[in-house]
Amino acid sequence: MTVVGQPLDRVDGALKVTGAATFTAERALPRMCCAKILFSTVPAGTITSFNLNAAQHAPGVIAILTPDNAPRLPQGGRAGVEPPAGRVLSLLQDRSVSYNGQPIGVVIAESLEQATYAASRVRVRYAVTAPQLSFEQQRSEAFAPKPTAQAKPDYARGDFDAALALAEVRLDQTYTTPMEHHNPLEPHATVALWEGDRLTVYDATQYVSGVQKTLGKILGISPDHIRVISPFVGGGFGCKGSAWSHVALAAMAARHVGRPVKLILERTEMFAPVGSRPQTEQRIIIGARRDGSLTALSHAVLSHTSVIEEYTEPSATVTRMLYSCPNLKTQQRLVSLNVGTPTFQRAPGEATGTFALEVALDELSVATGIDPIELRLRNYADKEPETGKPWSSKSLRECYRAGAERFGWAQRPAPQTQLHADDCVGYGMATATYPVNRNKASASAQYLEDGSAVVKSGSQELGTGTYTVMSQVASDALGVTVRSIRFELGDSRLPAAPVSGGSMTCASVAPAVKLACERARAELVRRATTGDLALLHGSAVNDVVVEDGWIYVRGDPSRRLRVGAVVAQGGDPVIGNAESGPGAERDTYAMHSFGAVFAEVHVDRQLGQIRVPRIVGRYGVGRLLNEKTGTSQLLGGIVWGISMALHEVSELDRRTGRIVNANLADYHVPVHADVGLIDVAVVSEDDPYVNSLGAKGIGEIGITGVAAAISNAVFNATGRRIRSLPITPDKLL
Repeated sequence: MTVVGQPLDRVDGALKVTGAATFTAERALPRMCCAKILFSTVPAGTITSFNLNAAQHAPGVIAILTPDNAPRLPQGGRAGVEPPAGRVLSLLQDRSVSYNGQPIGVVIAESLEQATYAASRVRVRYAVTAPQLSFEQQRSEAFAPKPTAQAKPDYARGDFDAALALAEVRLDQTYTTPMEHHNPLEPHATVALWEGDRLTVYDATQYVSGVQKTLGKILGISPDHIRVISPFVGGGFGCKGSAWSHVALAAMAARHVGRPVKLILERTEMFAPVGSRPQTEQRIIIGARRDGSLTALSHAVLSHTSVIEEYTEPSATVTRMLYSCPNLKTQQRLVSLNVGTPTFQRAPGEATGTFALEVALDELSVATGIDPIELRLRNYADKEPETGKPWSSKSLRECYRAGAERFGWAQRPAPQTQLHADDCVGYGMATATYPVNRNKASASAQYLEDGSAVVKSGSQELGTGTYTVMSQVASDALGVTVRSIRFELGDSRLPAAPVSGGSMTCASVAPAVKLACERARAELVRRATTGDLALLHGSAVNDVVVEDGWIYVRGDPSRRLRVGAVVAQGGDPVIGNAESGPGAERDTYAMHSFGAVFAEVHVDRQLGQIRVPRIVGRYGVGRLLNEKTGTSQLLGGIVWGISMALHEVSELDRRTGRIVNANLADYHVPVHADVGLIDVAVVSEDDPYVNSLGAKGIGEIGITGVAAAISNAVFNATGRRIRSLPITPDKLL
């Protein structure tokens, strides 16, 4: 291959920087009106009355939907399909309220301003019941989540209790992470249009096929009668992986008024009904020998969910696989609160789980006097501990070596010994990891008479570079330039592809694109070498080369034709179709990405203010399909890790159930001044088993381990061990 891996600029870059890329909220349709959701203002209870008089007489109002006049839905309006395609929704089927910010009505007006004003004129009365809003108080009612096909709430191997009793070194600590919200730059938005019994939905989604299936089930119509379109998404990070209530409400409103309806959530409205990262409390118990060898390891996770649905933050799964330990047990328990249902947020489970585990390993390093890297190497897992399978590839040792060398780990100071002006300086490190996820995906490819090609798959572009990397894969497989390829995605009518989540898009869609293009190429060669009209008649198929838009016989440049000439010679279109997915290799190999993260922090001795002047990350993620976009994703993940470590927390008012910092002024995320030098690189790694391109997903591994590395560096700088995120100055003073 010659194009895959190169740091090509984004093929959609010009559209985005010039404003020509159309996002969902920018859609304009004839006769379109706007909708505004009415949200509950109490966390628990029942609506006793709606006073709609002032709102109904406001300028431009077309209709108001409430539980009193909303259409009755086949599933009662709350049952979606299995996550991540759907959730338990709030679709005006009854007057019960389960969380503050729950949709309880929809105002439809000629303009957004008119709908917003009318919604402010609605008055709602409630019979309020006592809410469950205290994570600490509800701990006694924690329960085990239902087992899923992927995981059970409890896991054990060996005899943990016996091993812990004999351990020479023991550690027992609890680590906490707060509720966090995704805050993609683009808000959630949906435009719905009915044409007879057929529905078209423009949606800001990470899963066009999932929205199609969810709406079909909720509305009681065939998914074939629903088209979902989403060519560009301005960030998602997991919250756009599910079809939330506003999507179905937009469709219901459009059907009710007989016109296209646009529904957009404001920034503050994205802090309740579209998911969050749940709060966790993680207790880790370690038993070890004095040489640092792990003999017993326990990881018990408590996380919150909503009262209407179970969502489990699988923080303990990373502990089962990252290090070699013969005696281990993990546990997951849930606490129900009157809040919106949590959901996937970048590296769900791994981000929170690596914080607890990797800080605990650092504490063991201090207790045993063993260097943190050496401690991890002494517990290195040469095969997956949970299953005993060999790794399809694992370059973690090289990540440790290359990262430590680049960072200057050998000069790491003893705790509280290095000063820089008024700052304490500290170094910390942690391991990063994320599973290799892959699902079935389909694609089609077709050569056109002008020598270009169109390649299609119903995937999504979240800003990660999907248009670009798929064009690169297609270019190599088809033998035409990237400029000659039009890659189409973001439409449920295209060949089906999985959710753009779980770092699976490249690992799933790229092999399908490659195979479809190879089949189209084989048909092109067959047509060029056989039949009465064959332009390369009599040539052996294996001797024919397709390259840079030309087709020719190897070693005979005189027999050279444009690809378009072969297509134009007549007959059926030159098309290849393919479906690709995981196979028996999953039964043989364990598949993960790994990395090592090194952080330097400066802590102001008087103010407790923390700065992160540099982070070094080295990763083993298989083959990068585009060096530039791949590095960008790793950089972005590390910025998220800095944010998780030092900034992010959603503050829940325990009286009202409302998030009180529901805006980007009070919900802190890093700005440029908060981010120093980030030095990332990928170590060479050949994995022939994960898929035909050897590509592992990279969207989420970048955040894992970062919060722990920063926390460990803060300890190295100050001698203070902070086990609760975010690490803010008040916790150091």
